[in-house]
Amino acid sequence: MLSINNLSVQFGKRILFDEVNTVFTNGNIYGVIGANGAGKSTFLKIIAGDMDPTSGHIHLEPGKRMSVLNQNHNMFDEHTVLETVLMGNKVLYKVKTEMDALYLDYTDENADRIGELQVQFEEMNGWNAESDAASMLSNLGISEEYHYTLMGDLEGKIKVRVLLAQALFGNPDLLIMDEPTNDLDFETIAWLENFLANYENTVIVVSHDRHFLDAVCTHISDIDFSKINHYSGNYTFWYESSQLAAKQRAQQNKKAEEKKQELEEFIRRFSANVAKSKQATSRKKMISKLNISEIKPSSRRYPAIIFDQEREAGDQILNVQDLSASIDGEVLFKSVDLNMAKGDKIVLFSKDSRATTAFYEILNANKTADSGTFDWGVTTNQAYLPGDNHSFFENDYSLVDWLRQWVKTEEERDEVNIRSFLGKMIFSGEEALKTCNVLSGGEKVRCMLSRMMMERANILMLDEPTNHLDLESITAFNNSLKNYKGSVIFTTHDHEFAQTVGNRVVELTPKGAIDRYMTFDEYLDNEGVQELRTKMYS
Repeated sequence: MLSINNLSVQFGKRILFDEVNTVFTNGNIYGVIGANGAGKSTFLKIIAGDMDPTSGHIHLEPGKRMSVLNQNHNMFDEHTVLETVLMGNKVLYKVKTEMDALYLDYTDENADRIGELQVQFEEMNGWNAESDAASMLSNLGISEEYHYTLMGDLEGKIKVRVLLAQALFGNPDLLIMDEPTNDLDFETIAWLENFLANYENTVIVVSHDRHFLDAVCTHISDIDFSKINHYSGNYTFWYESSQLAAKQRAQQNKKAEEKKQELEEFIRRFSANVAKSKQATSRKKMISKLNISEIKPSSRRYPAIIFDQEREAGDQILNVQDLSASIDGEVLFKSVDLNMAKGDKIVLFSKDSRATTAFYEILNANKTADSGTFDWGVTTNQAYLPGDNHSFFENDYSLVDWLRQWVKTEEERDEVNIRSFLGKMIFSGEEALKTCNVLSGGEKVRCMLSRMMMERANILMLDEPTNHLDLESITAFNNSLKNYKGSVIFTTHDHEFAQTVGNRVVELTPKGAIDRYMTFDEYLDNEGVQELRTKMYS
């Protein structure tokens, strides 16, 4: 379907890709992963033709159509929603546009040309194009009332869905998507997972969403050491198998035959789990391709995120009574009652992200509620990761001095100790002397997590904690929270994070809260809960 020949990309002295040769074959879905800065987005831009490599070339099979999820949200502002989707199939749209123009200026001379175009249009199923586009939009939650609205008049989150419909429209042979789940709600992501899991053609996708990668991928394409290697299986298989291979490499005394049996048993166990899962049947075909010869240790570095408690909390954690909040007269949530028990790991959830942020800001005394009260238990101490952390980085401290602000003992003040701590969070050597006002989004979040670890709190509050983090940091963070012995309230767009950490879901709505002791998937799948949600937002 798509072949890459001798591809090299170099920026100055920095080599991103070095003589890459690989093939993407028909019917597979490839999840492209790699450390931050490895070149994932650059690679997609080169395939899409938006950027030239330093050397080498890309070859798409003749007659095949490629579609790219557009990252420029304002490119189609002058077009209607329906027209924007139709433009996803460039060949069909070009024929339609020429045909419409000739109809407007109909003469005997252009009648023959109209006839030719009509034949082409018919072959591409053009007469059903508008109804197909409308159906695709409806599946993505964009009702008919928006179909003839100009793109420029839509809010950002709806635009994202229209551009997704544009990329998917007309069943392209090769689909290129960079972070397609950004700005989508859980229901839309679930629809997209299902759509792609049953997709017959080739998809190449970059995503930080592990649940999405697991649900749709037949292969993982790992960018490492300036090369691209394909591995059969989804993200979890790649992660767990590469961890096992790294562990085996360290076991010098274990016999080769024993290691082989351990890997074969791992594949058997993984395959049995996938066979039992809710994943679409077409994704299950990947199981037959798993083999131990492909399993290799990864060079990835995972930060050491470990949350300890200074002391264990008593039974009284948090009591919230009749809490309400609004912005400029618009109700965010109303009459919320919540009694948080020891060991609760609450997924705090709302269709309006301003509601969850306001809730955290009230609990941290940064904002005043419209009404109601809250009380923390006397044995609790809290650590908070806000969604917006810019106020913490307005000075020009080095990372060592920045982190020193949060130490609790003289021993912790020592530079060797702080550098060791930063090293575990992947700030090694000279990086520890960077000034904190030049950090990237992901580096700032890693600093904020370091600060939280130093606080040794027994309650953690996390507002969109995975934003800006790479897959390695998200995976390490997720594993840490699963093992954390304290209580947690957190809000996340990362489905895997919500499902594997949370044991209770609290949804804030303008008509009150929905509170259930269940996993996140159980909450989304529960018919009674879904009926209640519809009422609470109506």
